[in-house]
Amino acid sequence: MTERHNPGGRPPRDRPWLMRTYAGHSTAEASNELYRRNLAKGQTGLSVAFDLPTQTGYDPDHVLARGEVGRVGVPVSHLGDMRRLFQDIPLEQMNTSMTINATAMWLLALYQVVAEEQGADIGRLQGTTQNDIVKEYLSRGTHVFPPGPSLRLTTDVIAYTVAHIPKWNPINICSYHLQEAGATPVQEIAYAVSTAIAVLDAVRDSGQVPPERMGDVVARISFFVNAGVRFVEEMCKMRAFTRIWDRVTRERYGIADPKHRRFRYGVQVNSLGLTEAQPENNVQRIVLEMLAVTLSKDARARAVQLPAWNEALGLPRPWDQQWSLRIQQVLALESDLLEYEDIFAGSHVVEAKVAGLVEQSLAEIERIQEMGGVLAAVESGYLKSQLVASHAERRARIESGEEKIVGVNCYESTEPSPLTADLDTAIMTVDPANEARVVAALGTWRDRRDEPRAQEALAALKKAAAGDANLMPATVECARAGVTTGEWAWALRDVFGEFRAPTGVSGAPVAVAAEAGSALARVRSKVAATAGELGGRLRLLVGKPGLDGHSNGAEQIAVRARDAGFEVVYQGIRLTPEQIVSAAVAEDVHCVGLSILSGSHAELVPDVLDRLRAAGAADVPVVVGGIIPSADAAALKAAGVAAVFTPKDFGITEIIGRIVDEIRLANQLEPLEVPA
Repeated sequence: MTERHNPGGRPPRDRPWLMRTYAGHSTAEASNELYRRNLAKGQTGLSVAFDLPTQTGYDPDHVLARGEVGRVGVPVSHLGDMRRLFQDIPLEQMNTSMTINATAMWLLALYQVVAEEQGADIGRLQGTTQNDIVKEYLSRGTHVFPPGPSLRLTTDVIAYTVAHIPKWNPINICSYHLQEAGATPVQEIAYAVSTAIAVLDAVRDSGQVPPERMGDVVARISFFVNAGVRFVEEMCKMRAFTRIWDRVTRERYGIADPKHRRFRYGVQVNSLGLTEAQPENNVQRIVLEMLAVTLSKDARARAVQLPAWNEALGLPRPWDQQWSLRIQQVLALESDLLEYEDIFAGSHVVEAKVAGLVEQSLAEIERIQEMGGVLAAVESGYLKSQLVASHAERRARIESGEEKIVGVNCYESTEPSPLTADLDTAIMTVDPANEARVVAALGTWRDRRDEPRAQEALAALKKAAAGDANLMPATVECARAGVTTGEWAWALRDVFGEFRAPTGVSGAPVAVAAEAGSALARVRSKVAATAGELGGRLRLLVGKPGLDGHSNGAEQIAVRARDAGFEVVYQGIRLTPEQIVSAAVAEDVHCVGLSILSGSHAELVPDVLDRLRAAGAADVPVVVGGIIPSADAAALKAAGVAAVFTPKDFGITEIIGRIVDEIRLANQLEPLEVPA
């Protein structure tokens, strides 16, 4: 018996982390099939990707949802969708992570009701709602409500789950997208812990949780982090996170039980660093990044999900996701990693790096507290401008060659890749007709529900929101009554209002010097010369149509265009094509730049082109940037787009120069070559 469990006298193995794949697309039925297939392949938990309308509180038939339905995740508009999403998946036995923030309370209510319908004891449900609104203001852009009401929603979910769903993680404080937006390790730690402090202070001060149960609250706080390719630094970052969390929860909240103070985190490794050029290199990047959060036992992730090698090209196929799952399984099951204590214990190199990160992070946390806490630092624009500046500095290092990326700014020659020989089949595409089917199904749901009960539930929700009652019970009744995602969110919008977060562009410092002979100096000369010929300063509108909140690229274009001498019009995220065209005409811009990473470009970009023509501005060139497959890029150019930029176009200064060229071409000016 001993030999069977301990072959060759090897030490016993730790239990592996939860293995997940971030997935969901098209419809609840299609996503359910994908989940059941992934579970059959050995996945040990679910990670649900919701589409952008669901994340931002819109029904599929809303104007802003056009082109976004089922693109980057699954649309869940009501209880019927949630039932189909988890059909034949016993929720009492599942550990489900839901990447949802502004509408986290609503999706948790739907999940609870479906579990009850399955006969589950909700006290046994295990999983996580991300529910971190601060990073939405800073980096991801799926926020809806202002900071105060958003913190109330988070607080209410935490208080409710502690009392009714005690094994649930009601918040997953997420520094993942902060790193994607440019955060350094110190910023990632400091901003995440500052968010946790704001949340725990709010729960403590709400009076909804007895003081003696604050340990239970702290024990259910989890984190979701990013791991980049600098895996030694990333591993040290996780050890620093662990020490700081233990200190903050012990000293600030008096949590005595070490188990309650344990730093619990899941991870998705970095997608920002995945490249469109030589995408096969992404596999080794993913492996190195995974090692950062698994090698160190004392700071090992409790759950891991890996991106696919082709995410810089488009939506991964099931086979691509399987490859990422197998990477985890090989490490956990074939290697001897789980047989040893922490292999970095006693390393003076690691200890010195961790100590430095702890000291710097605590100093930044203190700086944020002196500003009045993380929400005040959000509203002042401090945090966002810091991230935009950090990201600009990183981009500048890549463009200068100081920071090497294999296949992008060094070792660019390559053999033809069989993985991308047929780009049209190297990624999965969502059927454009899918959206119409989802919208039609939503209409059928509304027609068949108990309308008086739905309206009564919404009225009760608004009444509770106007007072100080916990909003979770009213939300659960809305779920049972057949209320839709958009209706729930609009009821709260009526009470709380909406919020547009600072863009951080105006406060970002110059990241690239325009020294004589530099690339930026040459582009500045082109901008100045073109402006002189056209009789005024060049004006560029940077627009984010639809619901895509990934604004990092748009912000970097806006900052570099500003530094090159453009007057930049950038109003932030979540605009309709009509709003973008109205701004372009009102500001009399020379070029419109659209940034879309969600896959809705095929729907939204032609709409912008048509509206510009109708407004008499057909001569204004339109350029587009985003994750755009080659076939789609060709279609956009055929429709009238002047230029398409994808992740392979990493040189921002070069992009600005090409925008100037397109402005000259549109205005029938001679090509301009400015000497170095």
